[in-house]
Amino acid sequence: MLFATLLLLLGFAMLIKGADFLVNGASSIAKKFNISNLAIGLTVVAFGTSMPELIVSLIASVNGNADAAFGNVIGSNNFNLLFILGICGLIYPLVVQRNTVKYEVPLSLLAAGVLYVLVNDTLLWGSSENVMSRIDSFILLFFFGLFMFYIYRTMKTTSDFGDNGGEQIKIYSSWVSTGFVALGLVGLIFGGKLVVDNAVDIAHQLGVSDKLIGLTILAIGTSLPELATSAVAAYRKNTDIAIGNVIGSNIFNIFFILGITGLVNPLEYKPELNFDLQVLGASTVVLMIFMFTLNTRKLDRWEAAIMLIGYVMYTVYLIGMDNGTV
Repeated sequence: MLFATLLLLLGFAMLIKGADFLVNGASSIAKKFNISNLAIGLTVVAFGTSMPELIVSLIASVNGNADAAFGNVIGSNNFNLLFILGICGLIYPLVVQRNTVKYEVPLSLLAAGVLYVLVNDTLLWGSSENVMSRIDSFILLFFFGLFMFYIYRTMKTTSDFGDNGGEQIKIYSSWVSTGFVALGLVGLIFGGKLVVDNAVDIAHQLGVSDKLIGLTILAIGTSLPELATSAVAAYRKNTDIAIGNVIGSNIFNIFFILGITGLVNPLEYKPELNFDLQVLGASTVVLMIFMFTLNTRKLDRWEAAIMLIGYVMYTVYLIGMDNGTV
């Protein structure tokens, strides 16, 4: 158990450092082609911070652990929304742009709704089993394409498009940049393998389900890049980055990561995960409500505290359900 835990922690470290290397190398390459900081942030950095979820879900899927694959994505989204925004809102009240409230938060709610419809074949269509097929995956990827088009249009029309105020991106030589990308990919792949294998091993030793491991340990571990990015942004009072990173990641996780994962290997879906999807949908609605109470387009500290408490209660409930005490 101790050895498996150490390997799990090593895997998480490799995932986080791998994502960091990948982002630095890819950002340096992009900068050499005169791509703006804003564009790099919305594409390269967004992809990079979500790479741990992608690699872990892909490996879980290939290994036949559909519960871990779904649990990782859904659990990551709940962690992002309730825990990370809760922490960031406590650090500094989050004021966001009108587009985030008007388009991006509803789009993240749509993502949860689309996934719910696609995977509940038995409940909605009377099928004999629930499977996220390759056709379902193509539908998710189609929505992801629409989301990327929205990002492109936003970059074209936003008044602060450019490099002013953005964090300086360090430019390396071509060889160093390529080496960073290669190291990042190696770290992500091997780290992801360590995380999935040892998380499942620990789960079996403790008698814990793959679903709970996916919704908690895997979800939290693969969301550490988003936590670090958003917490630092909140501390620096860059509130648009703090909340935009979380909402964008949630949309990205469902439309792109599950889309790619299901395309590689169709996934069997268990209805027990519907509760977690419903929590995600309800939490997104609560966020929208909070954005319109007292201060328009602002998540106050007391609202952030409610979201953080909600995540703690949700996690306790999950553990109780898995142990049969709830």
